[in-house]
Amino acid sequence: MSDADRLLSRQHADPHAYLGAHPENGSVVVRAFHPAAAHVTVSAGGERAELEQVHPGGVFEGRIDGAKLPLDYRLEVDYGESGTVTIDDPYRFLPTVGELDVYLLGEGRHEELWQRLGAHVREIDGVTGTSFAVWAPSARAVSVVGDFNFWDGRIHPMRSLGSSGIWELFLPGVGHGAVYKYEIIAPDGEVRLKADPVAFATEVPPKTASVVHDSRYEWADEEWLEERRKSTALDGPMAIYEVHLGSWRLNPLEGNRSLTYLELADELSAYALDMGFTHIELLPVMAHPFTGSWGYQVTGYFAPTPRFGSPDDFKAFVDRLHANGLGVILDWVPAHFPRDDFALARFDGTALYEHADPRRGAHPDWGTLVFNFGRHEVRNFLVANALFWLREYHADGIRVDAVASMLYLDYSREEGEWVPNRYGGNEDLEAVEFLKEFNEVAHGREPGIVSAAEESTAWPGVSRPTYLGGLGFGFKWNMGWMHDTLEYFKQDPVYRRWHHHELTFSLVYAFTENFILPLSHDEVVHGKGSLLNKMPGDRWQKLANLRALYAYMWAHPGKKLLFMGQEFAQEAEWSHERSLDWHLLEQPEHAGIQSLVRDLNRAYKAEPALWEMDYDGTGFWWIEANAADDNVVAFARRTKDSERVIVFAANLSPVPRHGYRLGLPRSGRWREALNTDSGYYGGSDQGNLGGIDAEGIAWHGQPFSAEVTLPPLGVVWLVPE
Repeated sequence: MSDADRLLSRQHADPHAYLGAHPENGSVVVRAFHPAAAHVTVSAGGERAELEQVHPGGVFEGRIDGAKLPLDYRLEVDYGESGTVTIDDPYRFLPTVGELDVYLLGEGRHEELWQRLGAHVREIDGVTGTSFAVWAPSARAVSVVGDFNFWDGRIHPMRSLGSSGIWELFLPGVGHGAVYKYEIIAPDGEVRLKADPVAFATEVPPKTASVVHDSRYEWADEEWLEERRKSTALDGPMAIYEVHLGSWRLNPLEGNRSLTYLELADELSAYALDMGFTHIELLPVMAHPFTGSWGYQVTGYFAPTPRFGSPDDFKAFVDRLHANGLGVILDWVPAHFPRDDFALARFDGTALYEHADPRRGAHPDWGTLVFNFGRHEVRNFLVANALFWLREYHADGIRVDAVASMLYLDYSREEGEWVPNRYGGNEDLEAVEFLKEFNEVAHGREPGIVSAAEESTAWPGVSRPTYLGGLGFGFKWNMGWMHDTLEYFKQDPVYRRWHHHELTFSLVYAFTENFILPLSHDEVVHGKGSLLNKMPGDRWQKLANLRALYAYMWAHPGKKLLFMGQEFAQEAEWSHERSLDWHLLEQPEHAGIQSLVRDLNRAYKAEPALWEMDYDGTGFWWIEANAADDNVVAFARRTKDSERVIVFAANLSPVPRHGYRLGLPRSGRWREALNTDSGYYGGSDQGNLGGIDAEGIAWHGQPFSAEVTLPPLGVVWLVPE
């Protein structure tokens, strides 16, 4: 089969070897492929020569006598009645992916693969255009298609860079904003139209094409980044506000649309700053077509969703949060991806990113596909993706979703539906190695960032360094604390004595991991109701219970995470399709909850005893852990130097307890730093008139004590003056 026939039949893996300018018998032959052209003329160095059509499919060829390579030439393509266009020939340019890049990509060690794969606006030999590169090792042929070539896969075939599986092409004249996809000929001859896995921008759903994006954003947060590099999140306060951007607040004046990135940059950052949070955690912002997935079914891993603005708008959003002293943590989904035909599924006609065996490659819970972590190019894709968000978008952390589903081969699978590992166990050893690699690269390349795992099992060492056998995460979500605490608070106080251990059990293991205490979006969806409506009793008791829950959470060892809306006692279950119920703040009891959360954050950040020894058990001790019949718990926390100490006491029954003797570790005056029963928060205003005086009476194993008032369904924080 001739080169022309191979080109026409879409089987030519190296069209540059045939098209373009080539030396021949002391002159240069130029070949061009333009199926719809009537005539093609080449001009170079003032010389012009009309090319002869040498194949009826649209191949033109001509000779320029005396010319030498490299030849700087242009083509004039005459389309008859449609007119004539002058173009730079894509097939006269050298590869834009170098040999070192090819080697690193082939080895799965290219930590910045997004700088070579994807679509990049660049200038080559004085010609501006876009270079395209994609990994599709089993494809018979790959073409770039878009508005610039009428979505005709014949016009711009790409060249294969050998065994690397990478296909590459530079298209002059294609620039920022161009819409494109890859047309892939699978091994079986099927034509597949695919979005770019490394696209930096995408069309707004339901459209699915990739968009060439040439960022022009200039960051202003270098001081923030420098401070981040010198810090460690483990040793400081961390109060995270978890947000779904599309439903945080809608604009009622414009059809209840979601706010844009730029609007959120002002409104969300100002709100979170006022509320005293230290970080914003975003449900996945990576491009996804199905809004009902809340972002957890990603199709564009390198592109922020275009629903709220451009990629540069999202950079401005992050920049503004940094300017307001707020860190940005991004939810990230390396566990699985959706089956959409335009995205990663069977990308080159084979199981490329996923496992071919459905016992490993199909996720039974979500109907999605599982990444093949045993393939080093796939691990490279994901590790580089995490690094991309940390570097290109200045994210301060990555929270990895559904880690438990990655760690276990039999996760949500019945007997016979999973394949054991090489030792016969149910641990996914390849996923374990991937998670370790991700953490090593992320923390090694970007010091000071946060990595957190949503991991719901007892897998050991999730937040321990890899050199000690751990997975290397900085933090682990404490799902056990969340489950047990909510189970306790859901009980009517008359029954709480039989559930007392559910409130205290978390301290048995609180220092085995670096925990974040999450009251996340997962607890207020799918019929679970809001946190307020989980609470028992009448309306006053529900609100009092919620205030007590928050004060307990903020005093408990571990960093804090609260989902949006719960800071003002959202009543309805969260829905991604509507705004939070901000009108509730017109009611004093909801404004009171909001004020409490604001004060909790401020008191928490101001009191090192509440965070300095989060992960050291010697910084915590029980004062009263066994008063089940009274529904009372009390504990103390201290700083590393023991200079500061704080005592937490909770009465989780609706009966006030006056004259309750409480053990204290120090003498002198103790100030009531917080009282959830304050009338300011909507309580009954029972308390200790601002403070108490410790007496030399040993109690609760402490050298001093005082008679205190424990308000009904209330919490007090006491600090020595």
